[in-house]
Amino acid sequence: MQGASQTEQVYDHVRQAILSLDIVPGARLSERGLEAEFGASRTPIRAALMRLQGEGLVALDGRSWQATPIDLDEVTALAEFREAVESAAARLACTRASDAALDAFAAQVEAAGPDPGDERSGMRRGSDFHEGLAALSANAFIVQAVADTVTRMARARWLEMRTEEGRAAAWREHAAIADAIRRRDAEAAGSAIARHTQANLERLLASIRSDRRAFGARGLRIVGE
Repeated sequence: MQGASQTEQVYDHVRQAILSLDIVPGARLSERGLEAEFGASRTPIRAALMRLQGEGLVALDGRSWQATPIDLDEVTALAEFREAVESAAARLACTRASDAALDAFAAQVEAAGPDPGDERSGMRRGSDFHEGLAALSANAFIVQAVADTVTRMARARWLEMRTEEGRAAAWREHAAIADAIRRRDAEAAGSAIARHTQANLERLLASIRSDRRAFGARGLRIVGE
């Protein structure tokens, strides 16, 4: 139990630090350093790192670990995948979800409002939206696929959420999708998802490319075109 508890503690801490860029992409992670920080043995430390490796957040580089770089090609591929999966989720939601569930989802999006908040609120709002949409499909595989995609894109999305304009635009796009689903208009929902995915990707790539030199100065490793 002690080992399992330590594994969970290390996993949660390191995962959050990576997703929030407190541990920057490309940073080295020392098993011994984590052992000292958490007072844990090597077995739970390695188990936590292997879980993070399965999520694509860390990788072995020789005999050491590192936070994986942000890969722009991967981000683009994930956006294409998310569009396909979320369009399927929307179609299923329009036929399967109850009126009460659709109303509750739309109300949650509306309650978030256009207030841009900060990066953390923008990230939380985005994750709640995409995972909530997936849940309406009542398909466990879609739910898992969206959750995995949200995790793998989290660091890149954090960079997009730096600006009030980006956060406000994302909310408007979410509201349009939620409205179409509440009306059970699968075609309109699919079109709104496609527009959101493309706009989201364009904002993200523009942000990263415009500030790539600054990110490099901070030690963030970004690869791809």
